[in-house]
Amino acid sequence: MSTAPTAVPAAAPAAPSTVVTSTAAPGAASASGATTAGKPAAPIIVHHLNDSRSQRILWLLEELELPYEVKRYDRVDGRAPKSLRDVHPLGKSPVITDGALTIAESTCIVNYLIAKYDKSGKFTPATEQEKVDAEYWAVAAEASFMAPFLVSLIFITAKQKAPWLARPIVGTIGDQVSKQFSEPEIRSTLSFCETTLSKHEWLVSDKLTAADFMMSFIFELLPRAGPSFSAAKYPKVFEWRKRVGARPAYQAALKRGGEDYAYKL
Repeated sequence: MSTAPTAVPAAAPAAPSTVVTSTAAPGAASASGATTAGKPAAPIIVHHLNDSRSQRILWLLEELELPYEVKRYDRVDGRAPKSLRDVHPLGKSPVITDGALTIAESTCIVNYLIAKYDKSGKFTPATEQEKVDAEYWAVAAEASFMAPFLVSLIFITAKQKAPWLARPIVGTIGDQVSKQFSEPEIRSTLSFCETTLSKHEWLVSDKLTAADFMMSFIFELLPRAGPSFSAAKYPKVFEWRKRVGARPAYQAALKRGGEDYAYKL
């Protein structure tokens, strides 16, 4: 069941390393706090951690042509800085602030932004079945599909950071976990995506939906998953990657979030 985004009491944000302000000018504010053109009364603030899933939020904001500011937080020893806890108790990214609301978690943010600001229906499913499908993909991206990719990344990082003498042991453990868990799960996910994308251009239909924004990080990670997950085996998935990477909004989001983004298409 889809749930409404959870409003978290906003706290004073810590000083970020970089602030990038949108050049898009919001329209005149209405009494409700949103403009008559369906834009926010003030730029949405994105608390953006480098090399993280918050990059897809920037992409969606660019597609929606909404005014926003990026408050960038850089990792410390590979982890989010403690200053993010001043924004949200868990200290994770992405988090956005829209007026009085502070909203965490990618799925909540994506669903909230589309529901509130997609007035033209550009990214809103047209039928009941498409709505169910979009919700499924948006939830499954984090609930089912992300785990094996994360496990692979954890062992790759652990091997790189382990003491020299321990690296063979860590590598052997990682290889076994990958062989028995990560790779079979990733193959299953990509086969499902490949079959789905053979039916239409995007994951739900022939237009972008929340499903594509949420799955973008999964598809961005593919080169890190290993050589067995190639364009030769999953051509439709890699065509999706190419289409998204060429979109002006995706390229604009890279400039806003940092073109050094490690997983860019």
